Amino acid sequence: MRQSLDVKRGNPVRAPESATSRSSTDGMRGNGNQQSAERNRLIRLLPAEEYAWLQPHFKTVNLNVGDLLADEDEPFRHVYFMETGVASVVNRVSGGTVEVGTIGNEGMAGLAVFLDGGIAASRTFIQVPGDAKRVPADVFAAGIDSRPHLRRILNRYTQAFITLVSQTAACNSAHQLEERCARWLLMTHDRVDGADTFPLTHEFLSFMLGVRRAGVTVAAGMLQKAGFITYKRGKITVLDRAGLESASCECYGIVKSHFDRLLG
Repeated sequence: MRQSLDVKRGNPVRAPESATSRSSTDGMRGNGNQQSAERNRLIRLLPAEEYAWLQPHFKTVNLNVGDLLADEDEPFRHVYFMETGVASVVNRVSGGTVEVGTIGNEGMAGLAVFLDGGIAASRTFIQVPGDAKRVPADVFAAGIDSRPHLRRILNRYTQAFITLVSQTAACNSAHQLEERCARWLLMTHDRVDGADTFPLTHEFLSFMLGVRRAGVTVAAGMLQKAGFITYKRGKITVLDRAGLESASCECYGIVKSHFDRLLG
């Protein structure tokens, strides 16, 4: 059964404009050492000259659970290069809302800006809190055509994201909840900057997986009983990464291999 979460009227979604913002332009950062220290995969792939163009426009923002990056049928005002946070892309359907994709430090929220599509039918908001570097959408759109390497990187990321979306659809229809839960936790673990513990409530996980909260309790309980994770007070801790991989379906490995092939 699909779960409905009100992300239209501010519960729990909030606009990130109130999030703590800090400039990432404290001094010039356009050198190789500083670029290699960037936490976003796409930014690290840029040639130095294109990084030097993009870097002055960065603003690092701290994003909280529920912060709205773009609503359905509304344009992105910024593109977001995720660093430690994880964004969820959801579509509204009859009876609720379904997650169709996630974005972490491997990617960028705001592909509609890159694709010159204006608006999208999806809603994008924060599911795991953390940092991102954002760039005004108009600045990004105006400069993208003259940056061929950035365009090529984002073309390849778009293909990888399509793989994620299509594999998620197949996974949701074909695999057991415990396997899907393990896959989702692995993908999140990959994106939280090496942290083994990250905030996640049963309610939110049930929404992400499109099932009743009771089903998530059973699935998470099985993973916990096996010693792969612990769950308490709204936080998940990954104890046995290899065990969690063994509990996941093949979808995790399929998506990861395509991201690695396309983005190195």
